[in-house]
Amino acid sequence: MNTLGELERAVMEVLWDRPEPVAVRDVARALADRDLAYTTVMTVLNRLTKKGFVQRHLDGRAWYYRPTESRESYIAHLMLDALSLTGDRDAALTHFVRSVSTPEARVISEALAEKQRKGKK
Repeated sequence: MNTLGELERAVMEVLWDRPEPVAVRDVARALADRDLAYTTVMTVLNRLTKKGFVQRHLDGRAWYYRPTESRESYIAHLMLDALSLTGDRDAALTHFVRSVSTPEARVISEALAEKQRKGKK
């Protein structure tokens, strides 16, 4: 899986936080505290398009960008990639589950129960 650099991640955070497609100028405005050139933001968005993280469409003279997957889906892919680095997935999963908080463990239990219910259909 492709990973995101620090600036790419900042751009993706802007896109993930907006429900509608976003123009380059709006991403640049959202990142104004970084003092980035418009062309830098455009280059990052083009690179994210090539990597498959965003889709774009032309509306008039402006390109609009939107994420191809949710922030949560991206993080889940990162977690699975990290899990693939171990020689003992069971041990890594066990260690992970033992390290989460009680509310997080409840979320995991509920998700597993739902997965099991759907698997029985």
